[in-house]
Amino acid sequence: MAGHFEATPGGGAAVALDEVEISILRSLVVQLLELIGPGDQPAEGEDPLAALFAEGPSKPPSDPALARLFPDAYNGPDRPADGGTPEEELRALSAEFRRFTEMDLRSRKRDDAVAAVRTLDALSPVGDDGAVLTLTGDECRNWLGTLNDLRLTIGTRLEVADEEGSLYRLPDTDPRKPMVMAYLWLGALQESLVETLMP
Repeated sequence: MAGHFEATPGGGAAVALDEVEISILRSLVVQLLELIGPGDQPAEGEDPLAALFAEGPSKPPSDPALARLFPDAYNGPDRPADGGTPEEELRALSAEFRRFTEMDLRSRKRDDAVAAVRTLDALSPVGDDGAVLTLTGDECRNWLGTLNDLRLTIGTRLEVADEEGSLYRLPDTDPRKPMVMAYLWLGALQESLVETLMP
C-alpha cells in the first residue's frame, strides 16, 4: 500500500503516508485553499437564499494558476480556431457563463480541499510516525478534485507543457526540483486513486 492507493470495502480507498508526506499534503492543500479564497458568506441579516443567486465575476482571474482552475468556457488558448463565432461574442458568452458558474465552482473546490484537510487532520499515527489515510467513496471524490487542482496549480506555476518527460531530467541544483517532485508525486497519487476507483 505504501505510496499508492488501494481499494477498501465499500468503495473507498486507502494509502499509507509517512509524517513528511502528510505534512507536505496538508501544506499544499492549505495553500490551495488560500489561493481559491474564503468565498462569499452571507452578510449579517442577509437572506441566505439571495446569496445562492448572487452573481460572480465576469472577468477571468489575473493569476495564471487561478485562470487555469477557473478557465473561460468559450474563449481561451485551447479553443479551436473555427472562424464561425466572432471573438467579441465569445468573450461576452464567457463572461456571462463565468458570472453564473464561478462562485459554485469555487465553492466546490473549497469544499473538496476542506474535506481533504479534515481527513489528514483526523489521521492517527501508526508505526514510525506514519499513518494510513482511509477514505470513503465521497472522500475519494473530494481527494480526486483536490489532487487535480493541486496539479493544475503547480503545473501552471512550473509552466509545465503537455510533455512532462523533461521534468524527470532536472538537475538536483535546479530550484524548481522540490516542486517538480511534489507535482510528479501528486500525479502518481492521483493516478493510483483513479485506478483504484475504476470498476
